[in-house]
Amino acid sequence: MKLNEIKLTNPYLKLPEECYTRVQPTPLKKTFLIHANEALAKVLDIDIEELYSDAFVDFVNGALQLEGSDTFAMCYAGHQFGFYVPRLGDGRAINIGTVNHLHFQLKGAGQTRYSRSGDGRAVLRSSIREYLMSEAMHGLGIETTRALALIGSEQQVIREDWETTAIVLRISPSWVRFGTFEYFAHKKKLIELEALADYAIAESYPHLVGEENCYLHFFTEVVGKTARLMAEWQAVGFNHGVMNTDNMSIAGLTIDYGPYAFLDDYDINNICNHTDTKGRYSFGNQPSIGEWNLKTLMQALSPLINMEKMEKILAHYGRLYTEHILYLMGKKLGLDKLKSKDGELITHLFGMMQGLTIDYTLFFRTLSHYNGERTALLKLGLYHKPMNDWLDSYDKRLEENSSTTQERQEKMLKTNPKFVLKNYMLQEAIDAAEEGDFTLVDVLFNIAQNPYDEHEAYERWAGVTPDVFKNKKLSCSS
Repeated sequence: MKLNEIKLTNPYLKLPEECYTRVQPTPLKKTFLIHANEALAKVLDIDIEELYSDAFVDFVNGALQLEGSDTFAMCYAGHQFGFYVPRLGDGRAINIGTVNHLHFQLKGAGQTRYSRSGDGRAVLRSSIREYLMSEAMHGLGIETTRALALIGSEQQVIREDWETTAIVLRISPSWVRFGTFEYFAHKKKLIELEALADYAIAESYPHLVGEENCYLHFFTEVVGKTARLMAEWQAVGFNHGVMNTDNMSIAGLTIDYGPYAFLDDYDINNICNHTDTKGRYSFGNQPSIGEWNLKTLMQALSPLINMEKMEKILAHYGRLYTEHILYLMGKKLGLDKLKSKDGELITHLFGMMQGLTIDYTLFFRTLSHYNGERTALLKLGLYHKPMNDWLDSYDKRLEENSSTTQERQEKMLKTNPKFVLKNYMLQEAIDAAEEGDFTLVDVLFNIAQNPYDEHEAYERWAGVTPDVFKNKKLSCSS
């Protein structure tokens, strides 16, 4: 499909007008394409050559509007670090339309009604981070928004210093957030709240349309999806960094990549956001914060759903999370089938890694090659006894497996990535990009799409993070 053949729709604009504000993008000056996602273009049935045209850059810049485009910013509220903020909204994102049930959004396209004191722009470093990490999460099989393209510009804005601007063309099956429901509930706008619930159900849970008690079933689905997402984050060692309710997707997606981090050394208390002075959004707190955020959603939905029934549903969150994290960790350990005592083995493992400050991703990739020879694993920690003690337990557990060692290794190598996009890797790409060299953006994008492959030319990124780069905290403008 050619660019001029795309016909956009705008289903969100059928909601009451308080749900959004129409706004035109403000194009950047002297723009150029940095990278385009050919795999996602195929999903959207867009011809690959169109991605490299001047018209496509104009489209991502908001200077070219396609047939059916009716641009707008979404309104929502949210709890930020536990405190309710009555109105937030898309402060630097502008929605431009929908294709095949996927919503196109420009991040960094200028001011909206919800920009508050901001300029509505995104800088190059944060745009590279979101563009690469959203694809990395997709490559790991975790539900996420994605990005079709990243463009740069010579135009500058002030942040910590003067920085060049960029725009990411983001794609998502839904941009509705927990905070979207909070906005209308707190303002007691029940007509809008019900309309939003109907929209979210039709968009993300169409099998519930027309069902009796569909709102209760809707909440049940969101609880399950959130528990699953939290387990997936924990299993891969991903720390989101800013789990405010306006950053929580009603569809169970990973959205809004800011001061995130993949773990370097395993640390249950890791904090990747320097604004998070009390560690509310630390790595280990993510599952409980997921439940806390669901409680705020429950309150917002209470005009539509019986509170006691929702409380009974939410009471299952802990069990759902535990079941899924055990399932995922069982896969990472190469266990054929979970057994009742496997939770103890996993708890022992986390304690051992915490004590030895072992690189999380490297440990599981090394374990994927384990055949009884312990040398490579023992090298990962300073002290050998804790590792040997755990491996003794692991060896006994493997005796209960029905698969062969080779079969287990093959499955584990497809489960435990060799590469995740750690922050020091991304910073290398950002530093080069700020000098006009986007080669590493392309390299890391390929690794993001294929995290289980060997990529032998980039072996240094599969090792331990250099000490000088470990556990750096980032700002929300990252």
